[in-house]
Amino acid sequence: MPRLPLVSTVDKLEGAAWLDPAAGTVSRIVKKVLPQGSVTDALHGVPLGHPVHPLMVTVPLGAWVSAAVLDVLPGNERAAKTLVALGVLSAMPTALTGVTDFSQLDTLQQRTGVVHEASTAVATVLYAASWLARKRGNHGSGKLLGFAGLAVAGIGGFLGGHLSYRQGAGVNRNEDLPEEVPAGWHSLGPVEAFPAGRPRTAQLGSVPVMVLRREGMEGQDANDDGVSVLADTCSHLGGPLHEGHLQETRGQLCVVCPWHGSAFSVESGEVMRGPATAPQPVFRTRIRDGHLEVNLTGSED
Repeated sequence: MPRLPLVSTVDKLEGAAWLDPAAGTVSRIVKKVLPQGSVTDALHGVPLGHPVHPLMVTVPLGAWVSAAVLDVLPGNERAAKTLVALGVLSAMPTALTGVTDFSQLDTLQQRTGVVHEASTAVATVLYAASWLARKRGNHGSGKLLGFAGLAVAGIGGFLGGHLSYRQGAGVNRNEDLPEEVPAGWHSLGPVEAFPAGRPRTAQLGSVPVMVLRREGMEGQDANDDGVSVLADTCSHLGGPLHEGHLQETRGQLCVVCPWHGSAFSVESGEVMRGPATAPQPVFRTRIRDGHLEVNLTGSED
């Protein structure tokens, strides 16, 4: 018997290839209806700097939990019905943010995610039926449907937590970088080893970085050494940025992740297009005796 039987059971979803057709269908529909752009970025949470879906989830779940509390107390039928309705209505935009994130996950995450989506959809249907029963004056059936909906929503919530905290969906892949890179300046080798105008990779100890010599490119400052160095691991799901391409996005030169299309400014690391919500760490650079040196901490030593 595994030590954590519930988690171990959910772990098996990662190997459930039979879920791929359903997951793929949902993903394709979302990408077709919501192509990359400002609306999609807002649904991912790019303006907030982290995914917006977890924030949205608090509204329907909070309303439904509150309705359940009122259902076990006498004389609160009207208030409980109002909270059930609030939960159902807020579940719709919440689901929209969720499927937007879902469409940009990897295969193993999507297998868990599609079951999470199905659970929350069933919970919403049960609560909609609960509201309808209450509206017709059948509060007993409305309460039973509400408690059933809360149980299913709890399953969906557990799967959502598993997806985020066990499988790492939506987390910043570069959060530990300051602990992995020693303070001070470090050489990446001769600057001429990096061809101009093309992203290249280099190793700073165990940390991969992306190096871009911007010599001759538009917008270069006279005091700029003409080199941009970013963490090579995309903050979204870990894609290798040096394998991406360069493009102009919202007036800034960006590197585009080859996995899911996140665009980062090569100078500031700012997210210019999602699904990534966390910026890319950017290294300070200098050239000493023909060698490219980088510094993450900002120390002058």
